[in-house]
Amino acid sequence: MKRPGPIVITGFMGCGKSKVARELALRRNEAMVDLDEWITSHTGRSPAQLITEEGEAAFREIESNALRDLLRAGEAGVIALGGGAWIEKVNRDLIDEYGCTTIWLDTPFAICWERIAASEEDRPLGRTREEAQARYDLRKPIYALAHLHIAVSPGQILDDIVGILAADLRG
Repeated sequence: MKRPGPIVITGFMGCGKSKVARELALRRNEAMVDLDEWITSHTGRSPAQLITEEGEAAFREIESNALRDLLRAGEAGVIALGGGAWIEKVNRDLIDEYGCTTIWLDTPFAICWERIAASEEDRPLGRTREEAQARYDLRKPIYALAHLHIAVSPGQILDDIVGILAADLRG
């Protein structure tokens, strides 16, 4: 399934997209772009600010335009999407048009919520557990449209942490 475009990481907020994308880009010796960070640097406002000030629909348009510009530039080997970017068909079509390989990080909601709750980041589309759970349930079948599905389990995360710690002690 070798595709010519970048690798695009998708999944729910708090699933680990940015962290995985950074590590993957590092290992592949490619440039990584976090779409939310790209939007912030180009608009001067974070996605949360844009959603709060202009509404979700206006933000989604800004997000789609940013994704288009980013893909056109062709500088990123790995892209971490925002949690809702993949939900928009226009973005999925754009990602496909550029031959990207898509990877869904399927992280259980409980893990995502722990990370959301512990984060200082404002998440206007997931301020309560109930609101976030409803979004998670609604988005999950759409995330499943990605080319690759990586199920993230608590055991896997613990194994990864143990492996990283062991490597640090050796090196």
